Amino acid sequence: MIKLFGVYISKAVVLLAVIEILIFFASILGAFYLRHEFGGDPLEISDQTLKNLPATFSVIMFSSLTALGLYQKGSMASSSGFLLRLILGFLVGGTIMAFLFISLNLFPVAERPLLTQGLIISLLGILVARTLFVRVTSDKTLKRRVLVLGVGINADRIEESVKAKDTVGIVVVGYVNLGDRIELIDEERQIVKDQTLLEISNRLAVDEIVVAVDDRRKKLPNHELLECKIKGIQILDLLTFFEKELSIINIDLLYPSWMLYADGYRQRALNRTIKKTFDMSVGIVIFVFAAPIMVLVAIASFIESGGRDPILYNQVRVGKNGKLFKVYKFRSMRTDAEADGVARWASKNDTRITKLGGFLRKTRLDELPQIYNILNGDMSLVGPRPERPEFVLQLSNDIPYYLQRHWVKPGLTGWAQLLYPYGASEEDAKRKLEYDLYYVKNASTMLDLVILLQTIEVVLFGKGAQ
Repeated sequence: MIKLFGVYISKAVVLLAVIEILIFFASILGAFYLRHEFGGDPLEISDQTLKNLPATFSVIMFSSLTALGLYQKGSMASSSGFLLRLILGFLVGGTIMAFLFISLNLFPVAERPLLTQGLIISLLGILVARTLFVRVTSDKTLKRRVLVLGVGINADRIEESVKAKDTVGIVVVGYVNLGDRIELIDEERQIVKDQTLLEISNRLAVDEIVVAVDDRRKKLPNHELLECKIKGIQILDLLTFFEKELSIINIDLLYPSWMLYADGYRQRALNRTIKKTFDMSVGIVIFVFAAPIMVLVAIASFIESGGRDPILYNQVRVGKNGKLFKVYKFRSMRTDAEADGVARWASKNDTRITKLGGFLRKTRLDELPQIYNILNGDMSLVGPRPERPEFVLQLSNDIPYYLQRHWVKPGLTGWAQLLYPYGASEEDAKRKLEYDLYYVKNASTMLDLVILLQTIEVVLFGKGAQ
């Protein structure tokens, strides 16, 4: 795997993305060629447009597919789900391209069929590329071969992830028994250490070794591990393995020195300035485009309540470094939702949510007033979701490292919102914190952009809403 824009991505997915960008580029050139060779009249297009259009088309279409989650792990697990996302991706990208064609008047009317032809050619190309990709990547010989040291509780965490197909880019060749007190790995999956680790690794063609013994104080074969590392085999501890494969920082395994010595957790002044500029610029653009929608939501809310209830509501939340601020949202619950003064999480089929509120939550339109919080500097576009002080007090007492999520500004959307469903319990908060800590560790402007693009998929498919 390689780390790109703060995210660990398999080399196969990176190769797929490059191939599909080239397909988009070649599709427009192919459409040019077909119309030039078989269209009769010569094309009425400037040389500069001919040079710029394929690149523009590639960037927009690739961004559209990214926004629909087509480069996420598991995006092709369901054929129907993949086709739906692909069609929506092409509709979004094609609409943007058509808008550019018309608004910038890039093409004479007679040449605008080029866009349709380019879309058709690229769609066929993407379908062929994805079909081949599934067939090739399903071959175990092309996956990273992992050897695990340990057969106990920690080793079983890896085995469960493999069974759940969370670690799709690897195949675990076996678990070396180093004498863990508890043995949870089936005997047929265990490897007796009757050779050196290098000999075992060479015999099994191992690419990575993951140290997953339960007792870290237990003497490890460090000399043998170093020998393997010198020979080109990657050595990982369990925390780093889960960070790479699951995009989380596993709290159950986390210890302070790992955070101290691991890469990341750096917030340089330049990065903070870039992020603030990015937040302000994109926030203004979102406000301009969302203003008509917010007006319609306000009118709908006024009509639903007959003008009796407020359209907006504010609530105190915890921001960066524990600073309290008021977050603004469109009201989606009854005004007596917490009449007894007790703070409660929203739950599935929550009876406190109004009919309009259910729609607003499903489409995330209730979050739009938080653009004010972004422009005011209390929030960022991307970051951990801000939580209520009552919950923060409770969760910080019960969950280790919970307060570390406040090292960055809270966000309108975030890594946890993309990869974990809506949480309505302490256990959910713990699991979401693992994604939040991953974001805090790997935060960058490019990661923010990736999250914003993929948030479109969350909104379109209503993932995680309550």
